[in-house]
Amino acid sequence: MPGLTQEKPTPTWHLLDPESIAKELSVDLRSGLSSSEATRRLKRYGSNTIREQQHRSRMRIFAEHLSDFMIIVLIGAAIISGAVGDLKDSVVILLIVLLNAAMGTFQQYKAEQAIQALRSMATPECRVIRDATPRMVPAISLVPGDLVLIEAGNKIPADLRLIEAIQAKFDESALTGESVPAEKQTAILTDPHSALGDRINLAYQGTIALSGRAKGIAIATGMHSELGKIASLLTSGSIQGQVRTPLQRRLDHLGRRLSIAVLGICVVLFGAGVLRGEEILKMFITAISIAVAAIPESLPAVVTIGLALGARRMAKHQALVRSLPAVETLGSVTHICTDKTGTLTRNRMQVKELFTDGRTIAADDSLASVSPKLNRIFEAMALSNDASLAPDGSVTGDPSEVALLALAEHRGFEKRRLSEELPRIAELPFDSDRQAMSTLHRDEDGVTVFCKGSPESIINKCEKLLLSTGEVLIDKAQLQEAAKRMAFQGLRVLALAYRKLKNPVDRVTPDLVETDLTFLGLTGIADPPRPEAATSVRACLDAGVTPIMITGDHVITAHAIARQLAIAHGEQSIISGTELAKLPDAELENRVEKLRVYARMNPAQKIRIVTALQKRGEVVAMTGDGVNDAPALKKADIGVAMGKQGTDVAREASHLVLLDDNFATIVVAVGEGRRIYDNIRKFVRYAMTGNSGELWALVLAPFIGLPIPLVAIQILWVNLITDGLPGLALAVEPAESRIMKKPPRPIHSSIFADGLWQHVIFVGLLIGAISLWTEAWGIGRGNDHWQTMVFTVLSISQMGHVLAIRSERESLFRIGILSNRPLLLTVISTLMLQLATIYVPFLNDLLKTQPLTAQELAICLVISTSVFWAVELEKLLIRKNLLYSR
Repeated sequence: MPGLTQEKPTPTWHLLDPESIAKELSVDLRSGLSSSEATRRLKRYGSNTIREQQHRSRMRIFAEHLSDFMIIVLIGAAIISGAVGDLKDSVVILLIVLLNAAMGTFQQYKAEQAIQALRSMATPECRVIRDATPRMVPAISLVPGDLVLIEAGNKIPADLRLIEAIQAKFDESALTGESVPAEKQTAILTDPHSALGDRINLAYQGTIALSGRAKGIAIATGMHSELGKIASLLTSGSIQGQVRTPLQRRLDHLGRRLSIAVLGICVVLFGAGVLRGEEILKMFITAISIAVAAIPESLPAVVTIGLALGARRMAKHQALVRSLPAVETLGSVTHICTDKTGTLTRNRMQVKELFTDGRTIAADDSLASVSPKLNRIFEAMALSNDASLAPDGSVTGDPSEVALLALAEHRGFEKRRLSEELPRIAELPFDSDRQAMSTLHRDEDGVTVFCKGSPESIINKCEKLLLSTGEVLIDKAQLQEAAKRMAFQGLRVLALAYRKLKNPVDRVTPDLVETDLTFLGLTGIADPPRPEAATSVRACLDAGVTPIMITGDHVITAHAIARQLAIAHGEQSIISGTELAKLPDAELENRVEKLRVYARMNPAQKIRIVTALQKRGEVVAMTGDGVNDAPALKKADIGVAMGKQGTDVAREASHLVLLDDNFATIVVAVGEGRRIYDNIRKFVRYAMTGNSGELWALVLAPFIGLPIPLVAIQILWVNLITDGLPGLALAVEPAESRIMKKPPRPIHSSIFADGLWQHVIFVGLLIGAISLWTEAWGIGRGNDHWQTMVFTVLSISQMGHVLAIRSERESLFRIGILSNRPLLLTVISTLMLQLATIYVPFLNDLLKTQPLTAQELAICLVISTSVFWAVELEKLLIRKNLLYSR
């Protein structure tokens, strides 16, 4: 394939005509490549991907964990200790440090792998012609020679030589820096050295189709495209940064502050130990070990894992997260602004009735009564239509157009035959401002224009009405009333018109083409609500989230659907686009929280709605699917794009993609966002409380006349077995039963709100207190096993704690101990490891422990369970609103 290998020089594609390019790339301009040939080329030239900057390897992550300043100090101290005689302890310390680093590496690598998995789910698709049939294929499988179909909103999947371009304008600013949209043509150019931006018959990978449509031959893919050439110039050794979420940034900041506090405490502890006559090197290692154990360095990594695993779980529910901060924000959403068609409704449209010849006719066998003189309306349905019928009978395209085409085909007006008799020579694509589209067709007498759009738009462009008796002057009021009657039934109403031109127009513009039309009729298209939509709306309301419908449909149609779904009840909660345009921003801000339905809206007005809600302090999720929706999706706190009907531009601008275009999926995602945030809070509660308990026990001991209860090896061991796996298992904790029965979490609320910081302090004090009591009790009785008992209490009490905090309100006995099996497994494993340190001889020697008697072990278990029962009591007081009440 020239241009992709070094076999021949690259052809100057913009200088060649389409036939020469087709010959050069061995492709048929009508049928495209065969599937088998595409497969062969994919093997030969590789996938259509831009190489990303390299990711960190496991070894690099491991080395980064060992390069932490405190770890380096601890390793150095251990080596010095070994050199002066205590070699065995030094080796054990180093082994535990390595195990801790391995655990941190596992957490970090798992987080990065989860994020990478999310990226792989977001594989874009493009429309190509293969085997003479239009089809959607993954963009990464595109090969040189593929015929690619481009519509407004598509992201260009490869470098293309355009062979068709109709009103096509592309945004090439990302590649050329030129902010003015590039108007594309198919003409052969003559300058071999023209700049990229001047090659108007080429389209480049990564640029955006803003309007119109086009067809092109793929001439370069992947790293051979212009975008790929730029990517290859980047430094390949640089590491790709990951955008951190607000919560991660706050926890990073907290970690730094805690690190300073812990280091200060360790300095005081070191001084107190030295004053008590302890060995300086021993105290130094102990102090550093406490610092390593107490500093919550794993918080950001576990938060990443929690967010990423939650995002993967959402993908299973058809919600694809495009950025991790969105997962965090979902739990705070207060308003969901949603489109109607396809999101709240089934998007399986069917023409139910027509208004033509001055009467309403059901779209069934009754159509046989329509006069042949009115067949123009069926021609308009078939020809002013971009939906396509495949040889196997399947229809693809916009659902409204599919419904019109299906009815026309059923009546015998086959699009393929009509397109040969009346070939399309030009078009004006649909525009949300005009609310219309027009196609121009060559016929025996000149040109026929077919126009389709909203009743308000089309009726105002018409001067005459076609009846079975001939053309008459239009009665606009009668037609508008007929449109209202259809809309009141919840039907989506489209109007059709036509015009005869004796000669082709020089320029195809709305002013020249869409004027002096003859009205053909109205179509009422049924699109009933999804069966789960009403339930999802109720779930929203129960969760304190307000659903808002935004649609381009008529006010009456929108109101009918909104009533069925209980989104709106009174007239005061509905506003039209015309009314909104007249409303000053200040007045909209005052009314916005009472409005529930926005009808006949254009995409630009969505930004005003989002802005007004945000000024009222609301957190807004906004759906969209078109090019013009992108600004509103970016403006919203959560931009939600449609996966089936959405454009590439909308998906690129969004935070969340609905793979099934279903409103219910947004509600599921909101609930999932709340669950994920709750579970991150549970991990923070667990890790901070455990570290707090260890710190209280180790620091307070010297000040109450007791020796430091644990040696360095034991401190590091407790940190190793209690911090990692139990905390990770909290990330998969099921949602609490009331999660969608409480109001949204304030967006700027601290993760330590609602009693979490009090819990960390007081339960941490309890863990420290029972550890010190155990130490005092053992020493007072002359028991030389006291250190092993303290070691055991510190470990086991944290297992009781992690079980108890699985819910912030409900008792463990209510939610069931088996409902989080991974957590139960890690708790049992931790208990078994702890028992092994007590009763396995070689571990006794390594960890400075001694076998406990049955009585001593029983005392440790009973004392440790006090933490579990204390947390259960705390939750009982919360349920009775006696503690931490909002």
